[in-house]
Amino acid sequence: MGQQEKVATSLAGTVSEHISASLTAVDAELARRYPGDPGTRQPVHTVYVPGDVFAADTIRSWGDQALEALDAHAPDAASFAAALGIPEELAGPVHDRVRAKLEREPVEDLRIDFEDGYGPRSGAEEDEAAARAARLVSQAYGDGTSAPYMGIRMKCMEAAVRDRGIRTTDVFLTGLMRAGGLPDGLVLTLPKVTYPEQVTAFVQLLEAFEKAHGLDAGRIGFEIQIETSQSILAADGTAAVARMIDAARGRATGLHYGTFDYSACVGVSPAYQASDHPAADHAKAVMQVAAAGTGVRVCDGSTNVLPVGPTSQVHEAWRLHYGLTRRALARAYYQGWDMHPGHLPTRYAAVYTFYREGLEQAAGRLAAYVAKAGGDVMDEPATAKALSGYLLRGIDCGALDTAEVARLTGLTRADLDAFASPRRGGLTVTAP
Repeated sequence: MGQQEKVATSLAGTVSEHISASLTAVDAELARRYPGDPGTRQPVHTVYVPGDVFAADTIRSWGDQALEALDAHAPDAASFAAALGIPEELAGPVHDRVRAKLEREPVEDLRIDFEDGYGPRSGAEEDEAAARAARLVSQAYGDGTSAPYMGIRMKCMEAAVRDRGIRTTDVFLTGLMRAGGLPDGLVLTLPKVTYPEQVTAFVQLLEAFEKAHGLDAGRIGFEIQIETSQSILAADGTAAVARMIDAARGRATGLHYGTFDYSACVGVSPAYQASDHPAADHAKAVMQVAAAGTGVRVCDGSTNVLPVGPTSQVHEAWRLHYGLTRRALARAYYQGWDMHPGHLPTRYAAVYTFYREGLEQAAGRLAAYVAKAGGDVMDEPATAKALSGYLLRGIDCGALDTAEVARLTGLTRADLDAFASPRRGGLTVTAP
């Protein structure tokens, strides 16, 4: 072979050095503000239970009530599929997996509510309820009966209830520490946030608690609940929710849309307050863009139409909930609120149908990308990231099995994780 010809360039090496030096601060900001998804499991829902109702058997009770609803209103795969419009070929697998989920892990994320769902109580009563919640949560993690994620929603940072919210947070967290420490699945929800300064105040509260107990800085994260129009569009015309994420200093884990408070805030009549209203779509779209790349996840709201009464009425409520959940999933809102045990069958039916109906296509596209085999879709590294994330979410919630995904893609869980959460600028991950 002849000598390889030297590639010609025109710029001195110092040009690249100067450019890199000029972008050092930007590089640091990209790493700080947009670290990407944390790669941890995201629950498919959050269940809210009032602080005075929460008990040691709440999670199991919700699962049992959901199973009873299935037995009463859709006792087999065919009737369940017919009620919801699930494709015939998925009826059996979805029904079986829903039942198994309700028996094994009926609730993925539980929030003990000391805000709207709690109602007026004396200070002493709320103190006791918060301390009791801490004991029960600690016991649940200790004996294996907990949900993967558990925590409280305290009162907001507005003047009228601020001191009470701070005290309840302190009582709950102190109770957990005295019972053995903060569980890994701890989640706090800060409601009715209107100004970024309220997020900053909550960060100060958590910093003080961590310092008092010698905890690592940043140990306690929290969700920001979006329930006011001002949290979407501030008085100066900026997207306040983006500034709230920044104000959280890396502690924000989620943005939760509050369907009914937000709808009322912008003047939507009660009959039309729903998660598919145009006002809701606008708010969640802003939330989604503000959160993109930050590692903060967006959660949809709830429906207040409960699946109770005769079978025809239950089926109507089920179809509504199933449809809203499917709609949210298509819009990349992978989590929502569930307010009643009867919502669990349709939550999991919608989620499982979503992942199972797309399994073969997603797995095939990812396998072709890894093998550089082409096909009828030309995928890029960013799409491989999305395909891997889709499959991982399906595995985490029980819609898919690791073995079947491995069989269809030739990839291990570690391979999928590498594709789903690449380092910034490292989207060309190559799996074996």
